[in-house]
Amino acid sequence: MTASVLPIRLHSGRRVQFDNLPPLSVYVHIPWCIRKCPYCDFNSHNAPADGVDENAYLDALEADLDASLPLIWGRRVVTVFIGGGTPSLFSGAAIDRLLASLRARLPLLADVEVTMEANPGTFERSRFADYRAAGVTRLSLGIQSFSDAKLKALGRVHDSAQARAAAEAAAGLFDTFNLDLMYALPQQTLPELREDLATALSFAPPHLSCYHLTLEPNTLFARFPPKVPDDDLAAAMLDTVGEMLGGTYENYEVSAWARPGHRAQHNLNYWMFGDYLGLGAGAHGKLSFPDRIIRQAKFRHPRRYMEAALAGHACEIDEAVKPADLPFEFMLNALRLTEGVDADLFADRTGLSSAVIRVKLRQAIDRGLLVDDPLVLRPTPLGRNFLNDLLEIFLPDEPDREAGTGEEGSRRDPASREARAETGAGGPHVRNQEAREVPVRVERLAGDAAAPAAGRQAEHGITLPNGVVPLKRMEP
Repeated sequence: MTASVLPIRLHSGRRVQFDNLPPLSVYVHIPWCIRKCPYCDFNSHNAPADGVDENAYLDALEADLDASLPLIWGRRVVTVFIGGGTPSLFSGAAIDRLLASLRARLPLLADVEVTMEANPGTFERSRFADYRAAGVTRLSLGIQSFSDAKLKALGRVHDSAQARAAAEAAAGLFDTFNLDLMYALPQQTLPELREDLATALSFAPPHLSCYHLTLEPNTLFARFPPKVPDDDLAAAMLDTVGEMLGGTYENYEVSAWARPGHRAQHNLNYWMFGDYLGLGAGAHGKLSFPDRIIRQAKFRHPRRYMEAALAGHACEIDEAVKPADLPFEFMLNALRLTEGVDADLFADRTGLSSAVIRVKLRQAIDRGLLVDDPLVLRPTPLGRNFLNDLLEIFLPDEPDREAGTGEEGSRRDPASREARAETGAGGPHVRNQEAREVPVRVERLAGDAAAPAAGRQAEHGITLPNGVVPLKRMEP
């Protein structure tokens, strides 16, 4: 089955071309944790004392999927990501039922990447083996640190021994896996970071995600801030990550490092402004149609979500994105990639003519933030160091937002409404777990564009993956 080829028209109604819809991924959110971490602002909830009713939640997920099918008929799924929360609270049998439900309803690629997040605190080798047998092809372990003192400071439920055991099991059971690490932790020193990185490297992980700890609003750490490294030490830590990983791994995205052939395909689809269907409590989605792009957000509270999904209306938000906002949303994702993207991808993934960003591209080039190459959109080294400044150039001007589009050449309906709940593939924040959704935090965003998404999906959709990379600002 091939992707649908659909016409996109100018505002005047003239047909310009037939464009293929973007690749489609599926994100599934399992919202429960053993205990919520003090730095986490994602849609996660403490699991009930008597355990989670897996089958009841799976019933809701299946109903959610069934109601969403008309939106994605005929589209092949290229990746699946199961995030949370702590998906590894669910049994192997539950994950097997979930993936069987997806296969029964959706055309998945034969070699589809299926990533699942796991917490070392829930580690059992037999459970990891069950996930592999169910069809999970890639495990993403939320290690964060191999230091007992640092894990305690982060409020994690696992210790260093469990972290090592989980990493060893992942290496033995999966052909590809990811280890999530964080730096700039409370009272962390450079030698301690080097020790964490050396321990991680001892397991030869095909993929590493290294995130800067961020004190997010509405978290315990925001109310009671721990003492963390200052900006200079945090910058030195970022340099240390590059020094220790650079010889073996490709730093293909701001926080992502991979051995050749092991880049996270699900995350790449986010960063290249692909589509994704979000299923589960607080899950976000981005879907393209012939004349618009919509963003969806499911009800956040598990009970409310399950009731709504079984009734056939799990969406709390279902709105079109204003054409004027699409350039910023596209750049918020694409400019995270070290190699950038082909210039043609902007028109392919937004449905807008490249003319709408011509002036702003020139501004970015003239400021030395973007490479002067008509074939690629790629930050310069200066642009990567000051990514916030680069991204701000593409924020819509207020007159453009009110009109629905910027310069001449838009191929989207100016009357379409935007999903104000989030921005980018996952919102304006980056999470400290591998991306379920992907944008970088941008300070001083205009209006609602800065509002955090209703429910972070990590290596997540309309909110970002955890952890914020310390992006510096240029002096005025």
